[in-house]
Amino acid sequence: MPINALTTTNFSSLKLFKRGKVRDVYEAGDHYVIVSTDRLSAFDVIMNEGIPDKGKILNRISKFWFDYTKDIIPNHLVSLNMEDYPAECKPYLAELKDRSMLVKKAELIPIECIVRGYITGSGLIDYNKTGKICGIDLPKGLVESEKLPEPIFTPSTKA
Repeated sequence: MPINALTTTNFSSLKLFKRGKVRDVYEAGDHYVIVSTDRLSAFDVIMNEGIPDKGKILNRISKFWFDYTKDIIPNHLVSLNMEDYPAECKPYLAELKDRSMLVKKAELIPIECIVRGYITGSGLIDYNKTGKICGIDLPKGLVESEKLPEPIFTPSTKA
């Protein structure tokens, strides 16, 4: 039995706050519900096809990092438990299960954490101009999509 990808959400009794490349954010009372869809994006383009269960995996990765860093910096995560969601979310529990999180409304800090294992995209453009990515020296002669000697961490602000 094929698994369908969830590429679009439409929770009509919830107010859509924001639709990103992969995540949709709905208002639910004093909270937001962030839904990780199965949409696929590359180079800031959303593809027509999705990857089944991609959103569920992204949601688990986010939960891991929120839990792992909560003693370093507070975060907005409230719960992934469907029983904790507001009543207005109940009609959508089947779609929300395993791919959403209930979060506090908070001020966004527009930071993107990027770990690069290969030289491509904006990293390649930077490298071709400077021989570096985000100020990190790299060996000479790297070519498009070549594996880096070791992964590099290049945080940035979200555009």
